Amino acid sequence: MNTALTLETTTEQVCCEPSDRPVLSAAAAQESARILKALSDPNRLRLLSIVKAGDGDGTCVCDLTEPLDLGQPTVSHHLKILVDAGLLEREKRGTWAYYSLAPGALDRAAAIITAL
Repeated sequence: MNTALTLETTTEQVCCEPSDRPVLSAAAAQESARILKALSDPNRLRLLSIVKAGDGDGTCVCDLTEPLDLGQPTVSHHLKILVDAGLLEREKRGTWAYYSLAPGALDRAAAIITAL
């Protein structure tokens, strides 16, 4: 008795239906990563907390070094990253720089996470 095995092949086997939900574009992922990287440092989180807790007129850079027990150059480096990420705004007043939360910055950061 001659038994021949026949294999049936299909042109395309799909294990599941692809999602029709939009995915994060490369450009949006790059921007989101920049913001999330800025938030990923404990000192920068503390800086945001201090600035947020300050009065609405901005927080002087001179008030940011002591609470973190960091030198002025290190604090300035962290502040620059937060400003570049759009989380803080910087205003020069005389010889001092004052920092405030950028409008909607924390809402945008939260939206990045919830949109994933």
